[in-house]
Amino acid sequence: MRFTVAIAGAVLAALSLAPATATAAPENPDMSPMIIGGGYASNFPYAARLFFNGRENCSATKIAPRWILTAEHCVAGNGTYTFRAGSLDQTSGGQVVTGTRIIKHPSADLALVQVGTAMSAPFSPLASSSDGVAVGQTVQLYGWGATCTNQPEINCQSRYLKVANTRVTNPNGTDYRGGRAISVQRVDGIAAGGDSGGPMFGAGRQIGVASTSDRATRSNYTRIATYRSWITTNAGV
Repeated sequence: MRFTVAIAGAVLAALSLAPATATAAPENPDMSPMIIGGGYASNFPYAARLFFNGRENCSATKIAPRWILTAEHCVAGNGTYTFRAGSLDQTSGGQVVTGTRIIKHPSADLALVQVGTAMSAPFSPLASSSDGVAVGQTVQLYGWGATCTNQPEINCQSRYLKVANTRVTNPNGTDYRGGRAISVQRVDGIAAGGDSGGPMFGAGRQIGVASTSDRATRSNYTRIATYRSWITTNAGV
């Protein structure tokens, strides 16, 4: 039984929870996460901040010169998707690129966005089809999501990329769309609104993509190993 809802961008928290339409926000605000607790990342060149029609919305990673990996529910609306890639500061640095094509997984909370300008290396090292994730393993979550729960999340978005340690409770959990996910519990932080689409890292590789969270103690990240062949087929990595 899924215990959380998808963790869309905190900036959208005041909007309707109805499904996205051509004029609505691209994701349900209760679907998205950001890092509550944890600390600031000091070295993470793979990060990409997702903006929908110019508004901060989700997190993501650059995985190839023209490809970005994020959550499907982060790109559910019709509009312009831009990314600041390769910077820890969502307001400056790195490269700003625009999505030109979106490929959504048919049954998991994953999406690939092709961008119009080539991004510079390095790119996120993705887990293989056998990632070795185990119960009790400590893994890291990265994102620009909300840092509070006692006020509208739009008021407490982090300017700088954050990171939190969590512990795996189930390597075969469920994501927002019913796909395979890695379930974790809080160690020193957890995902919240705005963290959706952001990465989970374990043993030096990206093993998950943020999908759902209760914004307090538990989160589910779509398991990359399960869908590795789909990523390779579509993005070539």
